[in-house]
Amino acid sequence: MSSTPECMSDRPSMACSILGMDVLADAVAAMRVGSTRSARTEVRAPWGLRFPAVGGTTFHVLLSGRCWLLLPDGAGPVPMAPGDVVFLRRGSTVALADDPATPLRDFTPSAWRPTETIGRVDIEGPGARSLLICGAYQLGRTRPHPLLSHLPDVLHLPAADVRHSGLPVTVELLGAELEQHRPGRDGVVPALVDAMLLLILRAWADCQAGQDAHPAGWAGALTDPAVGGALADLHADPARPWTVAQLGARAGLSRSAFAQRFTALVGEPPLTYLTWWRMTVAGRLLRQSDAPLSAVAQQLGYSSEFAFAKAFKREHGIAPGRYRRNPAPEG
Repeated sequence: MSSTPECMSDRPSMACSILGMDVLADAVAAMRVGSTRSARTEVRAPWGLRFPAVGGTTFHVLLSGRCWLLLPDGAGPVPMAPGDVVFLRRGSTVALADDPATPLRDFTPSAWRPTETIGRVDIEGPGARSLLICGAYQLGRTRPHPLLSHLPDVLHLPAADVRHSGLPVTVELLGAELEQHRPGRDGVVPALVDAMLLLILRAWADCQAGQDAHPAGWAGALTDPAVGGALADLHADPARPWTVAQLGARAGLSRSAFAQRFTALVGEPPLTYLTWWRMTVAGRLLRQSDAPLSAVAQQLGYSSEFAFAKAFKREHGIAPGRYRRNPAPEG
């Protein structure tokens, strides 16, 4: 069953803004495939829109007016205020309406051609006006970053609880760009939608830290000085022959204490995560470059092409050369 956890913190952006942002950006880059899509929706009551499930991840923002979030699992309707953000990590079916009792219609951006990344919906009516923004990301599902699995299926970020983050400013800019047809809009809007994903994930981690001095899971990993610092090290230099003792010493912890804390928050031991990250980067390099396998192996810290190929096949289930010729589907 989906849930809609909300942030209840008045505290400004937490440590993940410093410790975890490179890791967060890397995680998103590792998952991203394809382009973003977004739409501006202007409606007048009575209105109700059913958004279909998509293969990626979606968000909805209420810019002005009133709105109710209607979940498909039978949970009660959730009121939304202007500036509220709803994030659906699986891109599942959801509905928005001016009133829970209003009949729903399917969301269909008018004149939205398959190649377009910006759409528009206008629904006329006799009642009050509301303005919304929605966005969608295509994220690879074959090797999702573990960060994504720690998110709730439905995340509700009330505007009042993320006012110290960068979300309100970005939402305002995105709304203005979608409202106007100024030169460069087709470049600005996708960049802002990309920024929204990072800001939503950062706001989620900040909110978890605001509710709990020692948050669990990846929210804790990104804000914990020892684990967040180690993750930044692993992402910055995956080729280095890291040991758990080295990582622990850099964090000022014993080997066992560091390993226990890292595993508890990240969900797997440090060197297991390092191997996973190396192979994730390897897959990206094989898809996006024609570098020889020996060069890819060296870039990721493997002493030989054979050792790299063996590790790659163990992780991906396919030899690196074959993966390059015919990579696994990302959707």
